[in-house]
Amino acid sequence: MTDRQPLFIGGEWVEPDGGHYPVTDPATEETAGWAPEASVAQARAACATAREAFALWSRTRPEERAAVLGRAAELIRGRLDPYADLARAETGATTRTARAMQVGVAAARFRRYAGVEPAEWAVVPQVNAAGPMGGAGVTGALAVRQPVGVVSCITSYNNPWANPAGKVAPALAMGNTVVVKPAPQDPLSVYRMAQALEAAGVPPGVVNVVSGRAVAVGEAVVASDDVDMVSFTGSTAVGRGIAEACGRDMKRQLMELGGKGAAIVFDDADLGSAVAGIGTTFSFYSGQICTAPTRVLAQRAVYGRLVERLAAYADRLKVGDPREPDTVVGPVISDEHRARVEAYVELGRKEGAVLAAGGERPRLERGFYVSPTLLADCTNDMRVAREEIFGPVVVVIPFGDEDEAVALANDSEYGLIDYVWSGDTARAFRVARRLRAGGVGINTVSRNMEAPFGGFKRSGVGRDVGVYALHAYSEVQAIVWPG
Repeated sequence: MTDRQPLFIGGEWVEPDGGHYPVTDPATEETAGWAPEASVAQARAACATAREAFALWSRTRPEERAAVLGRAAELIRGRLDPYADLARAETGATTRTARAMQVGVAAARFRRYAGVEPAEWAVVPQVNAAGPMGGAGVTGALAVRQPVGVVSCITSYNNPWANPAGKVAPALAMGNTVVVKPAPQDPLSVYRMAQALEAAGVPPGVVNVVSGRAVAVGEAVVASDDVDMVSFTGSTAVGRGIAEACGRDMKRQLMELGGKGAAIVFDDADLGSAVAGIGTTFSFYSGQICTAPTRVLAQRAVYGRLVERLAAYADRLKVGDPREPDTVVGPVISDEHRARVEAYVELGRKEGAVLAAGGERPRLERGFYVSPTLLADCTNDMRVAREEIFGPVVVVIPFGDEDEAVALANDSEYGLIDYVWSGDTARAFRVARRLRAGGVGINTVSRNMEAPFGGFKRSGVGRDVGVYALHAYSEVQAIVWPG
């Protein structure tokens, strides 16, 4: 590999037709590397070669595919430090986050799908009476999971390791071939993943990676006639356009889109636990994560104390160089995104929110930093409470009783993950069942990595993670015979 990264198409490292563009380190504003700008023709070629490779790869034994994924997991784990260094430089993530939550999770996901799970199951035999279709008899049936075909994996910038690994690993395990289109801000890590898969023995054409800043490149890997499914993680606005394109050709789709997670904090909650959980919004990826509890609904009896403690938590966080071991909050991805987040903070103040913490740009010479910001005394109709800011910003809204909390939480276009903090276990589970969200955390922001992940409403379509990802990247075929 050179400093100027080539594309990966058909098992070959190919020079990009559009040359290279700089990938900027958000912490230093220096160039972290040079990413390839694919042409539309090269994007289409990647899809075509994935189609050619599908015939053979889909017929390999599941054990062979699992072995490749297992070797890839070990190769990624063995290069944890240099891979994490690159991820940190591309994304601005802290060293701890880059190691554990980016590269570490990617290796774990390849390891997870290196196991072989049953792809077929018997269906209860059916007794049929005589009729137009034949005489009386018993029919047996078998349901079989078959690969979808060629999958376009379009990934987000906030985690260039875990997000594509969560798509590529289960897709390959099921016998699909893939074309990965990484986010333009940080594509270099995805090419390192392709290197690991190549070294692990993935056949030519099974994995392809094409990048570029031009929208036309992404459109090409969605629209290609060689593509059977699109798996996308990103904004709801972009996801809607992809879904429309898929709908025209009846392509399968898996959409993990935006979120505006409501965190309901009841008056009997452990406030220390709630503050620590909600506080991850400020620090984890600098709030650039769709699962963050960014919309806090606090029962009035604890509202003042919760705001005070959240503000103190935000003020204590060290903002700065992600390479420093005591840094908690790194930069956001770009200068443009920082401007967007800051505009939302100013909008919140104009809407009547009270600035309880943050609100000013950190005094650092370089880097795209945003201070952890808490907006109190908000109402649910404010734009800062309704729109995804995707930065270290939390809004707090008071509520009276359980019914009002549920109504406020559900009054959103999004429905990815909500949270409930309460000392009353029965109430917490009762409220969780009433929330219109794909997931609910009770007294925790942790996730079970075998639990289905996906959203209601405009937060997405479909479910992945664990065995649900194997379902997502497969079609179900019924085989019937006379008993």
